[in-house]
Amino acid sequence: MPKKLTEIETLNAYLNGVMGRADHHAHKVREIALALVGAIIWKKDNGESISVMTQNNETKNVLWVTINKNRYAFSYNHEIGKIEMKEGTVRGKIIYSFDNDTELSLIRDKFNNL
Repeated sequence: MPKKLTEIETLNAYLNGVMGRADHHAHKVREIALALVGAIIWKKDNGESISVMTQNNETKNVLWVTINKNRYAFSYNHEIGKIEMKEGTVRGKIIYSFDNDTELSLIRDKFNNL
């Protein structure tokens, strides 16, 4: 069930979980995850919440955000070792895939053009 992020402490707890899991089994995304969180905060629509997936009161690797009135889901794809940005839901069309090889300027450009 999605949980609304209303406090920076909640976002911090989510990011700590993501980073811990990245250190364990997703080394190819641990640095880019930090840049993506910054881009998400930068471009999210005012008045809209960031939501994260929870299970048994623990955050998981899915985050939703609304940018320019469009909802996007971010999740880690274990098979390709990348964070995917999808339209609407985790089953939506893949917009972009990110890993540590992604240039930071590309993230800025992609988010700026949403």
